[in-house]
Amino acid sequence: MGLFDDALRGGESLFINVLALDYDFLPKLLPYRETQQRYVVNCIKPLLQDRTGKNVFIFGSPGIGKTTAVKYILNELEEETEEVIPVYVNCWQKNTSFKIILEICNSLGYKLTHNKKTDELFKIVKGILNKKAAVFAFDEVDKLDDFDFLYMILEDIYKKSVVLITNHKGWLDDLDDRIKSRLMPDLLEFKPYNLTETRGILRQRVESAFVPGVWEDDAFEVIVKKTAALEDIRPGLHLMREAGNNAEARSSKKIVLEDSSEAVKKLDEFSIKSSNDLASGERDILSMIKENSGKKIGELYEIYKKKGGSLSYKSFQRKIERLRKNKFISVEKKMGGDEGCTTIVKYKSVTKTLDEF
Repeated sequence: MGLFDDALRGGESLFINVLALDYDFLPKLLPYRETQQRYVVNCIKPLLQDRTGKNVFIFGSPGIGKTTAVKYILNELEEETEEVIPVYVNCWQKNTSFKIILEICNSLGYKLTHNKKTDELFKIVKGILNKKAAVFAFDEVDKLDDFDFLYMILEDIYKKSVVLITNHKGWLDDLDDRIKSRLMPDLLEFKPYNLTETRGILRQRVESAFVPGVWEDDAFEVIVKKTAALEDIRPGLHLMREAGNNAEARSSKKIVLEDSSEAVKKLDEFSIKSSNDLASGERDILSMIKENSGKKIGELYEIYKKKGGSLSYKSFQRKIERLRKNKFISVEKKMGGDEGCTTIVKYKSVTKTLDEF
């Protein structure tokens, strides 16, 4: 056996479709979300029978398939009928009523939007959609600055289903009563993938993204277990890409344990997401921790209450745990002393986020 038999040659790559490692990539099959998808489809089905549909509020932690599941349904709906128009809007990018109505105009193919106000644009949208039916999917709704567009849709679009997607179940509680009473949504929770499901999802992406047979089993399992522990598929996709890059840097035809371990080590230096992606209440708590890094969780809660915070202690603890999972803070439990077990919370200075991985 020659010394270079396992080396990549010029122009060779371990990847066949690196786009399959993007979180927004829609696979041909979407495993482990059949029950949730069926639920959403049942909310939409009345539209196919010329009746108005039901509204649904989807919530669950980041990176567990909420957006992918809904986009998959909208794609199938578009192929099924021309009588129900699917509209998807990401409210992190389009966070005002004007921007959202403008985006709906664009998705409907209406381009004469220049110098028109929100009400004028919505009148056009209403005229188009009330000739048929529509499914509106508003993603990351916790990033919205106003909700006028939602009131207008609920009040003036005859046949529709509204799908709201967020990481934060409590967002619905703070919604204006005049909107909530018209919305009356079903609640649908997406729970994190378990270890077996995580393995299946990542295996599917491996088959789409990589040359067959390049992954050593132990290298793949390291990434599966790390991803399952984080309860977020996105880091797993980044880890697979990084492990592949590590192997190519060695001119190797195989992705081995060393490549995956190095990727995981590098991941631990990154935050899972930007602080801008946090809900405003979480950003406030993070800012408070930054100013009081190293204090006990009880002391932080007292500071939080003095600043006017309204969360219960248990809810505050859950926010702390979420910040820890996303690597904005570190939490250290100390045993002994007069108080028994105490929890020390420290702010982590992170220069990059996972999106920059």
